[in-house]
Amino acid sequence: MQTNTPRRSTRGTRRTIRLTRRGRIALIVTGAVVAGTAVAVPLLVPDEEGDSRPTSLVIPEGWRATQVYEAVDKTLALAPGTTKKSLAKANLELPNDAEGNPEGYLFPATYPLGENPTPEKLLTAMVDTANERFNGAPVAAGAQRNALNVYQAVTIASIVQAEAATEEDMGKVARVIFNRLERGMPLQMDSTINYALRRSSLETTTEDTRIDSPYNSYQRMGLPPTPIDNPGDEAVRAAVTPTPGDWLYFVTVKPGDTRFTADYAEHQRNVAEYNRIRQSASKEPAETR
Repeated sequence: MQTNTPRRSTRGTRRTIRLTRRGRIALIVTGAVVAGTAVAVPLLVPDEEGDSRPTSLVIPEGWRATQVYEAVDKTLALAPGTTKKSLAKANLELPNDAEGNPEGYLFPATYPLGENPTPEKLLTAMVDTANERFNGAPVAAGAQRNALNVYQAVTIASIVQAEAATEEDMGKVARVIFNRLERGMPLQMDSTINYALRRSSLETTTEDTRIDSPYNSYQRMGLPPTPIDNPGDEAVRAAVTPTPGDWLYFVTVKPGDTRFTADYAEHQRNVAEYNRIRQSASKEPAETR
């Protein structure tokens, strides 16, 4: 969630509240902290001997490339790390800006395994699907209309995918990103910090925002160098057709209540309300949660 452009206190490692990631408040209010635990969904059918074998692999929206690699390894019963090592021989058709990194282009969808499935075949299918989606007229023209290339649009979409609580919020989150870029403000997105630290966290410390990384959108201006996950159609659509508005900040105060504003003082009041709700939830007896 977005904090501020005004200077923060630099004393200590005080926890601060920033741009919300999907489901953050719902997890806190229910007392459940689950980060990065999504699992691949293999579609199974029984074989002739009655055993179940995977026939397709479902890749969820918002997964990072590392999660996709792990899912392919598990589904194909390969040694951990096999799929990542296969990148060198997969000959994936990635944009030049990607420099061989498929992050953002492992499109979330259901992929049939077919006969003799391999990591190379599955990765190729994901990248081919991404190119089909991204290079078509709606996305390519939308990117151009916003003075972006397609790779930049996918990078914005990946942040939108990580930060928006609902599909309706995606267009507004995209607008926050555009507004901040146009004003020369840092994006200040927790999702980019989490990507740099290879984690999924509900909170980010001031110390976290000082890490030396090109993905530190608190210290670096502009977009991160690559996408930070693999966005789906809705996030990509939001990235090229952001909702009109002047918003610069947002916070999910409670489930279903994400507040966008251009006024920093109003945002601080929203953050204070979020903190009150979180603190109240943490004090509830465990049996009532």
